[in-house]
Amino acid sequence: MAAKDDKTNVMRILDQKRIAYRHYAYEWENEAPSGTEVAEMLGLDPGRVYKTLVTIGKSGGHYVFVIPVAAELDLKRAAEAAGEKNVEMIRLKELLPLTGYVHGGCSPIGMKKAFPTFLDRSAEANPAIVFSAGKIGRQVELAPADLAKVIRFSFANLTKE
Repeated sequence: MAAKDDKTNVMRILDQKRIAYRHYAYEWENEAPSGTEVAEMLGLDPGRVYKTLVTIGKSGGHYVFVIPVAAELDLKRAAEAAGEKNVEMIRLKELLPLTGYVHGGCSPIGMKKAFPTFLDRSAEANPAIVFSAGKIGRQVELAPADLAKVIRFSFANLTKE
């Protein structure tokens, strides 16, 4: 666990709900590292490290997709999961005002608003997944079943083959 002053809002939410998690930290300079770089810095299998992506649908609704860092979101599959005609990534400048998170530090937990969220089906095979703790340089690891105690999400096939 992290020191008290090192906690992010994500960690505080997990603590409040008494959900056990593992915390990782890494140092970075300048631009946020890619998800695969984060996995490498932490010595973790990239198949267990996930990134959080925010999209907008044709209807104007926003959707959150959590996929492995080495994978690419299949927008057609994402739209299908969300029940939209199509979805596209939101503009980078829209991320902070919409979610409260910056690029590289976006977490499915603790967004300003609860958006429909989808977790790639690959997470079902992992006893625990690692994702951003809501701040660049901080990651948390927890079981998908524990994540379901904090946010509502659906499993879906979301990545390109």
